[in-house]
Formats: sequence, C-alpha cells, structure tokens
Amino acid sequence: MPPPSTSPPGRFRPRRPPPAARRPPPAARPPSARGRALVVLAPAALTVVLGLWGIRRQNTMWGDEAVTHQLAERDPSRIWDTVQQVDLVHALYYAVMHVIFDLFGAGLLSLRLPSVLAMAAAAGGVGLLGLRLAGPRAGTPAGLVFALLPQVQKYAQEGRSYAMVCALIAWATCALVANVERGGRWRWAAYGLTLLVACLLHEFAVLALVAHGVTLFVSRPPKGVLRAWSVTAAGVATGLLPLAVVSAGQSEQVSWIGGPVRPYHLLVAVVVGVACARAPLRSGGPVSLAALAVPMLVLPGALLLTASLVKPLFVDRYVLFSNIGVALLLGAWLDHVRRLPRRSPVVYVAVAAALAALVPPSLELRTPGAGATTPPPSPPPSARRAAPATGCSTSPANSGS
Repeated sequence: MPPPSTSPPGRFRPRRPPPAARRPPPAARPPSARGRALVVLAPAALTVVLGLWGIRRQNTMWGDEAVTHQLAERDPSRIWDTVQQVDLVHALYYAVMHVIFDLFGAGLLSLRLPSVLAMAAAAGGVGLLGLRLAGPRAGTPAGLVFALLPQVQKYAQEGRSYAMVCALIAWATCALVANVERGGRWRWAAYGLTLLVACLLHEFAVLALVAHGVTLFVSRPPKGVLRAWSVTAAGVATGLLPLAVVSAGQSEQVSWIGGPVRPYHLLVAVVVGVACARAPLRSGGPVSLAALAVPMLVLPGALLLTASLVKPLFVDRYVLFSNIGVALLLGAWLDHVRRLPRRSPVVYVAVAAALAALVPPSLELRTPGAGATTPPPSPPPSARRAAPATGCSTSPANSGS
C-alpha cells in the first residue's frame, strides 16, 4: 500500500513544475535605448564592413551591372525612351542611379555603394524586427546572421535593385508589426508607401505583401487591423498594376530563364528555418516571430516556383528578401539555445562549423567572376551603347531583370 499522505487534511499537494524543456520562454526584458540602438547598428555595421571588403572586384563589373552603368549615365529622356522598349521594371532604379551618378560620378563605388548601404539598412531592420518580436538577444543575432548569409553578401555588392528592395521590405515589415500593436491612418500609409516603392523597384516584391497577409491571418489581430491592412494592400496592388500591365509586354526580358529550376539556396534556407521554428522560440506581442518569419521565408519562393510551372520565372535573387525570414528564425533559435540550462557541446561545434563554412563562399564572392549571370537576349539597338571608359572591364550589356 502507498504510504499515507503527510499533507494537512483539506489541502492538495502542489503540482511539480513542468520540465524546463516544456516551460514557456520567459518574457524578454525591455531593452534600454542603448540596447535598442545596438540591435540595429551592430548588424548594419557588419554589413558595411563586409560590403566594402573587395567591393571593386579588381575593377570589373558583370552583365547586369553593365546595363545599370550604361543606362544610368544617360539623361532622363533617353532613359525613358529606352525603358519603354525594354527593362521597364527597372525604370525607377535607373532613375535613382542616374541621380547618384550625377552627384558622385559614374565609378564602381558609386555603382555598388548604394547597394551596400541599402543592405546595411536591411540588416538593421532585421535586428529591429527580432527585437520587437522576441527581444534584443534574438534581434542582435538575427541581424548578424542576415549580414553573414552568402546571398546577402553577394547582392550587397551588386549594382542592381535587389538590396534596395530587401531594405524596403524589411522596414515595411517593421511598420506592419508596429501597426498591429498601435495603428493609425498615417502609420498604415507609411507601410503602404514603403511597400509600393519596393514593388516599383522590382515587381516580385509584391510577394512580400502576400506573406504579410498570411502572417495577419495566422495571428488573428482585431478586425480593424485586418480591414486597415486590406485597404493598404489594395492600394499597393493598384499602384503596381500599371507597371505590371505594361511590363508584361516586355516578357522577353526573362526569356533567358529556362532549363531545370535549381532552388538550392531556398530549399536549404527553408529546411533550416522550419527546423528552428519547431523550437520553443521566445515571442511576445500580438504577432509571434514564427508567424511572421515562416511565411516570409517560404511563401515568396513557393509562389514563384509555382508560377514557373507555367512560365519559367524563378531566380533566387528575385526573392532575396526571403532571407529576412531565415535570419529571424536562426536568431531566435540561438536565443533559445542560450537559455537552455545545459548546452550540448554539439551546439558550439555546429555554430563554429557554420561560421567556418561561410569563409570559402565569402572569399569566392570577392573574385572578379563571382557576379557572372546567365546573359539574356540583348536589348534592342536603341538600348545599346558602348560602355564608357571607366577603367573597368564589362560583360555584355544584357539585363537579367
């Protein structure tokens, strides 16, 4: 027979606390102003350092950059005449680069430094997202992981629009999270305008809007938030519609995309991100980190791959902003590992191995041939012009959109 209970009559024994592995993560302490600044500035600084490392690539540029260089040097009327025939989807980017070339000259640094600064802004935005969703000890590693990703390092040094798109989507996502907690007409207008500019820089940025919609559907915010987001999303789609309709007539610009699709980078990121999402990640507020990061990681690439069954469209740089999702999940997972009472040595070995594995691709990305892209058909004669003498060799002047 079991021994008699020693508890006083009328009282129950207290339940044992759940095992540490099942306890919900403790709430993160509100960071100080200095802590918030560090979460944003540390990833941005690392991105700038990595972006400036080998930025000249032995004074070479590749095909897509050559198109940027040639078109941005023209006067606005000639840029407009050209994009009406070819590459309309990049018209806004060429206009921005034209202003930069006018101010700072048309050298390699002027071509690539805007992408470095834009990617630094994106890394800071990822850090801020991690801070708002899971605290500073998740935000800082998330921003640093983002800066270290090989794809991020690559397009931080490319004179194309992808880094700018990534930065705008990162900060639009920050605005979305803030609006769910405390929205307002002007706050939603800022969110919509930021996302619309990203879409005008590259049409496939609209896939981030779909990911945001899924995040809100899963998070179940108040109906007022859903209504405000729906109106804002409709405004973004309406603003993008003219560009989408006209650029559809220039679909030969992506006719070079063919053959078997090899989304290796995306598949690895999805597997890693989903594995991290299965851990009890710290989160707070009406939007959880996993509810935001998983759709951002999975949906844009999945939708583009699905569309490629009809017409080949998938190129990994078109959904570069998906790296925001995997960086957030990895940052939150590192915070989860830090909170474990007993950390296996395997974790330290895995982190060290991951950092060591980043060294070879980081070195290779700084070689002259690292940016070679599959050349699409040449633009029409009116869009061609010999590359100016800038002391750098160029690949054929073809745009990969």
